[in-house]
Amino acid sequence: MSVLNIDRPDCLNEEGIAIFRESVRKFLDQHAPETRAARWREKGVVDRPMWTEAADAGLLCLSISEQYGGAGGDYRHEVVLSEEIAKRGLGDFAISLHNAIVAPYIVNYGSEEQKKNWLPRMASGELVSAIAMSEPGAGSDLQGVRTTARRDGNHYLISGQKTFISNGQTADIVVVVAKTDPALGAKGISLIVVETKDARGFQRGRNLGKLGLEGQDTSELFFDDVRVPTANLLGAEEGLGFVQLMQQLPQERLNIAVGGAAVIERALELTIAYVKERKAFGGRLIDFQNTQFKLAECKTEATVARVFVDRLIGLHLEGKLDAPTASMAKYWVTDLENKIVDECLQLFGGYGYMSEYPISHMYRDSRVQRIYGGANEIMKVLIARTL
Repeated sequence: MSVLNIDRPDCLNEEGIAIFRESVRKFLDQHAPETRAARWREKGVVDRPMWTEAADAGLLCLSISEQYGGAGGDYRHEVVLSEEIAKRGLGDFAISLHNAIVAPYIVNYGSEEQKKNWLPRMASGELVSAIAMSEPGAGSDLQGVRTTARRDGNHYLISGQKTFISNGQTADIVVVVAKTDPALGAKGISLIVVETKDARGFQRGRNLGKLGLEGQDTSELFFDDVRVPTANLLGAEEGLGFVQLMQQLPQERLNIAVGGAAVIERALELTIAYVKERKAFGGRLIDFQNTQFKLAECKTEATVARVFVDRLIGLHLEGKLDAPTASMAKYWVTDLENKIVDECLQLFGGYGYMSEYPISHMYRDSRVQRIYGGANEIMKVLIARTL
């Protein structure tokens, strides 16, 4: 049964959102306990049944219209899901990528036929999705992609290499950033959907070993003249890909900030509980002035981050979130996330360095937040252009 009952008249008001949050918590407690999350980290991938279970609960494509098999919610529901996953250290399960990054490309730029073909299967868990932007020589600089898609009758032949692709080992459908006209630079970039099953010339490379998020299948993908129907182009014509990416990246960057704020709050909650119990030199750690001052600073900064992020969520729901402001949130919140998690780990002392303590996983998992979705240095460049 879906945890989001869109038929309830209060499902979109404050009470309905609170009910939904509680349902998400119960789902994650039941289906993603620490023992299962540990197996994901050990195997380097989230097991496929987790996607099916999430689909059965109505958690896939939360903000997609019921017309296309989605739950019919809005971005607030995606925020709740992202926050609850972050608070449990379940970032390995890239459901927010599937829901709030890949699906919107199809919703906003797909034809009616494309929406009816892909979205219901994404909502049912039949298709797990990914987006292939980064390449060995092109990360934050998307204009530098070298993957090409050349016309061959009513098909494209896609050739190139992608790397750091989340859901790479699992994905059944990949939105590929490719150049349909390399001579035109950014204006020659297009987004083309590849269904990976039985796609000749498509090959999954290594499931990359990482500093953190060990259970997320982050992969290399190879395309060797992969034949894809021209009908899989997103948009009315070629060359719209860069604009499409720029239009959707603000939500992706807000997603990252949302997760970062939730991790900050979880780190503080765990650390405050720990220092109230842990004793040193005859007293509790919380009774030392240094501990109090450190946590007072962190609590203040966490509160500022929460107010900032909530404001941007409101702007986004109103359709008023611009790219520079989203860039501010992405860089500032993730920088703060790393700072506060580091401060909290220090208060755990040697135990904070032990893998059995959640703060250790948070420290490792948080580091990539400053890199993916556009490196924080690039965020500052984008902000500086508005000065």
